Amino acid sequence: MKQAVEKSFRKRFKETRALYWFVVPSLIFYILFKYYPIYGSQIAFRDYSPYLGFWNSPWVGLAHFQRFFDSPDFWNIIRNTLAINLANLLFGFPFPIILAIMLNQLTNQKFKKVVQTVTYAPYFISVVVMVGMLYTMLSPYSGVINVIIKAFGGEPVYFMAERSLYIPIFVISDIWQKCGWNAVVYIAALSSVSAELHEAATVDGANRLHRIWHIDLPCILPTIITMLILSAGQLLTLGFEKSYLMQNSINLGISEVISTYTYKRGLQGGDFSYASAIEMFQSAINFLILVLVNQISKKLGDTALW
Repeated sequence: MKQAVEKSFRKRFKETRALYWFVVPSLIFYILFKYYPIYGSQIAFRDYSPYLGFWNSPWVGLAHFQRFFDSPDFWNIIRNTLAINLANLLFGFPFPIILAIMLNQLTNQKFKKVVQTVTYAPYFISVVVMVGMLYTMLSPYSGVINVIIKAFGGEPVYFMAERSLYIPIFVISDIWQKCGWNAVVYIAALSSVSAELHEAATVDGANRLHRIWHIDLPCILPTIITMLILSAGQLLTLGFEKSYLMQNSINLGISEVISTYTYKRGLQGGDFSYASAIEMFQSAINFLILVLVNQISKKLGDTALW
């Protein structure tokens, strides 16, 4: 039996060997940039010095983790990272679903393509350019928002210096930039919904909202849950570029997150071991959250990553 299976595999491998060559570049990429760097993560447990190298740097165990837990910055950066990510998850996660459902209901194909192009386009804007646009539009002197506020007799607002406005600006700009692109997954899921279900529901007297609620949403629910689990697994991960570019000395109390903190302590401060320990802590917590949410999803329903 085993020989038959091996023979069958060798036969299939010969027939499809050209396809395996397409996998090789991806394997090389992951080995070089994903797995090989794991070797360097040992510096989180050493007092690393570039002059001594990985193996000759003295072993300190969990000392850097303890430093991070005892740091006065610990709770602040954890709170900031969680607050921004939870706000993004709460307000940003539903928007691609809503957009996908709305696009799926459009019958005018030309208008549908225009809307798709307009909503997809911001995703391809560089983060640097996007933050520059934010500073320009929200400028207290010449920004279009403040021009409108002053036209109605109001006082100009320095949006980027208001700590209470940092998270709303971050989340709204994130929705604007990524909503159209994230909707692609749900549009693909909606395309597999049987048209016969909608026809039968229409015959039974169901209007458009009823069909969306009782047909479209249940059919794409597994996709929604899968995307939610993946998003939950990134609760302590926040993109460095946008956070760092939107950061200034006034809003630092709310804009300092794990990624910007490790950059300053690791690359700017030269404390490589400490920064590596923080990143390892972040990855471990993300992994635990992912496993927990996946188990909850498995118990409550049939959808899970594993």
